Amino acid sequence: MCGIQLPYDTGRETQRQGRGLSWNGETMSNVKLCACEQCDALFGSPLGLKFHFRAAHLSNASCGQCGAEFCKDSRRQQEQLAHGRMSAPQQPFPSRSHLKRPTQFVAPETCVSCRMCQRKSGTVHSRQRHEKRDHHFTASKRAQMSTGYPSDSILYYKSPKQLKEFIETSLLPVPEALRPACESELEAVICVIRECFPLPVTRLTKGGSYVKGTDTQDWSDIDLVLFTDAFGSLEDCKENLTEVLKGLEKRLKRSSLASRIMMERRTPFALRFQFNCYKNTHIHHFDVMPCYDALGLNPSKGSKRSLYYKLYQSIDSEEVQLYAMCLLQYQVEFVKTSTPNVKTLIRLVKHWLQTSFAMSTDDNKFRRLPSSYAMELISIYIWQLARKPIFFSLHQGFRAVLKLLTHYSDICIIWYEQYSPNLRFLRKANHLQARPFILDPANPTFNVCENSNAWDEVAHVARLSLIKPLFNGVPAKEPWLFTNNW
Repeated sequence: MCGIQLPYDTGRETQRQGRGLSWNGETMSNVKLCACEQCDALFGSPLGLKFHFRAAHLSNASCGQCGAEFCKDSRRQQEQLAHGRMSAPQQPFPSRSHLKRPTQFVAPETCVSCRMCQRKSGTVHSRQRHEKRDHHFTASKRAQMSTGYPSDSILYYKSPKQLKEFIETSLLPVPEALRPACESELEAVICVIRECFPLPVTRLTKGGSYVKGTDTQDWSDIDLVLFTDAFGSLEDCKENLTEVLKGLEKRLKRSSLASRIMMERRTPFALRFQFNCYKNTHIHHFDVMPCYDALGLNPSKGSKRSLYYKLYQSIDSEEVQLYAMCLLQYQVEFVKTSTPNVKTLIRLVKHWLQTSFAMSTDDNKFRRLPSSYAMELISIYIWQLARKPIFFSLHQGFRAVLKLLTHYSDICIIWYEQYSPNLRFLRKANHLQARPFILDPANPTFNVCENSNAWDEVAHVARLSLIKPLFNGVPAKEPWLFTNNW
């Protein structure tokens, strides 16, 4: 497994030692630490505490809606009084039913396309030059267009205890007592889908956050790939895919569960709908995808290698999508084998991604943030760097992920469980691909970071997040001390 290589900040270490701080946050014997009364941050001198208090708690901030200035520590009171917002404990968990699910199984490459006009460049650097020259996309403009913390953001919490309460009450999915009933209803839906499918189903693969175990209280998606021998070839599948999806939609509308299914717009590869589950208390988002079975149930290494080369050599985007569907089960297995604590960390990181960025506007309507799958893989990688602890502080793990994101340009991650490092095109891709580079654990031809053209915005928001009250002045602890090198 390849990892990131980041420079060790010896200058910062010397500075900390001069202030009487070791890297684990403990005091040196000859210096007494000063603690901030507002946020519990530690400082090596009264002067350092004084500057911190002025900057963090006494300086003014401006309201994002009306522009009024107020003390930073009274942000929530200002927004509540002026705009009728509730404080964090009263604010209901924000609904994310408006989230856009990807229309393609493998996201198209957009890392070299402009955020403002979608013009494609040869490299990431040429894209950035174009954005700066033609659209005046400076660092200050990026900061203005990228950050969008809500008033009840978890980053404003002042202790890990508050974060833990949020996870237990607002982030984790339905209680364990209801899980069996939920699973029973979903199996009934899948049975109905198989019955309504216009062609005989030979094999079915399940994916999505619900199957991986990374679903949240208000967002659960399920991917179903239905393989059938009725498609004689991949070309046959491409030609008849639209008709098959139309037939499935008509039959589902006449099925026994029609009253609990809300159809959405079809994508080129999937029938998409929402299902009201367990007496309509929550919703599951379904993507049902018919496919030609190019791999089979128990493929040999040779069959897999043949499929990888077909993916690598194909220039037909539809063909790439259909071949990639055959690898869904390996993606699911990779994430699913993580421990429950890792899956909770994934939920936390995805919640941060969904709630910390400003909405796209007409000025940057072609901006593409990283996919939730990329966030899953980054969270798993961080856990592996910490030597796979079974139990760990989610507060520390979350901090470690954000620190890694600030160094996105150095990320290079590859797992070799499903494919050999000796593949010729894999070696070539590893040397030529721009960073960040995270190779799909199931598909050696796909860099999951390619679907984003806004990694610099991710790094900017991650840096700002690390100085919010939730992390401000919090040192790394075991087993996350390796993050000090970042």
